[in-house]
Amino acid sequence: MKTPRRIASLTALAALAPLALAGCSSGGGAGGGGDVDSLSIVDYYNNDPDKSLVQAALDRCAADLGVSINRETVPGKDLIQKVLQRASSKTLPDVLMLDNPDVQEIAATGGLSPLSTYNVDTSGFADGILEAATYEGEVYGLAPTVNTLGIYYNKDLLQAAGVQPPTTWEELKAAAAKLTEGDRYGVAFSGIATYEGSWQFLPFMWSNGGDETDLTSPKVSQALSLWQDLVTGGSASASVINWSQADVKDQFVAGKAAMMVNGPWQIPALRKSPDLAWDSVKIPVREAGQESVAPLGGEVWTVPETGNKAKQAKAAEFVECISSDENQLALAEARFTVPTRTALAGEYVSRVPEMASFTEQVATARSRTGKLGEAWPEAATVIYDAIQLALTGKASPADAFKQASAG
Repeated sequence: MKTPRRIASLTALAALAPLALAGCSSGGGAGGGGDVDSLSIVDYYNNDPDKSLVQAALDRCAADLGVSINRETVPGKDLIQKVLQRASSKTLPDVLMLDNPDVQEIAATGGLSPLSTYNVDTSGFADGILEAATYEGEVYGLAPTVNTLGIYYNKDLLQAAGVQPPTTWEELKAAAAKLTEGDRYGVAFSGIATYEGSWQFLPFMWSNGGDETDLTSPKVSQALSLWQDLVTGGSASASVINWSQADVKDQFVAGKAAMMVNGPWQIPALRKSPDLAWDSVKIPVREAGQESVAPLGGEVWTVPETGNKAKQAKAAEFVECISSDENQLALAEARFTVPTRTALAGEYVSRVPEMASFTEQVATARSRTGKLGEAWPEAATVIYDAIQLALTGKASPADAFKQASAG
């Protein structure tokens, strides 16, 4: 379920949104018009190298549009509270970056302006990311790049064991068992009791036809049975219930896991270990012929309702610019993410071959909020609670979801 703090924050934001509409962002009044020479921006890329890489894209758009920018970066955990504060003081930024699962919740408060108001072209974008940015039929933002999950594998270890990268669950279990030796496990993943654990579970659930609208279905529990089998069979550490995705990466880099479930944001860290030969494949499916479906991660750039129509129009141009082909390719190449315009996939993979499997995975990836919208956090909590129950032996996979749903 949503935490009380989260509910309170969103309720307060909904109450404050009308106040924000009567106010304005930096400069201009409720009906502000005329030339726009500056835009304020809030995002959570507050650490290098991401901060500077995104800054380069922002600077390109500022130059193209003939505006200066006043950028504020905040920690990701503080962003929603920052939006609340800015709404209360009637100083919402002209351009607001949001984690994609938050877009529908903020749009529901009336705090964002739909891009159709400004005739922004949303054609050619991956369906999943548009779905994440859509509320009640309106698209509220664009994401220049996204990320997802895959299976990394240690090429040397698999070759020595005569194991091929797995494409099905049975192949994954067989490979993981064969690769488990001494203090090395065959596979590592994050089953932690946070959204990270739910995020890592989704591709196994979705690829099997499981659905967040019915977490007690057999197709969902089958996916959890796979994880339980890997742990109880000794092919994955029982510590996965405590591991974040960064911890999983550390296990893989240290040679204590031959394979891992993780995302492309780990590539810079993997590159720091030149003796580690690795590659990646899409998330395995239960049966050959099924489609591998993983979740989409990434940030969406939006236009808040500030009351200054001229600035909102310019902000919409800025959002469109950030997601131009040039910026998508530049950001994706620099940050190991995937362009959201599907037509760019071929060119991107030719530039960054390491991203081939992730780019392929994005083509069928889904938004976490696509079906449940604002109710997604409740489902995510049920998922990670069920994972904890099953992997600690407190419940069978089927019972774990029933207990977690009832709680």
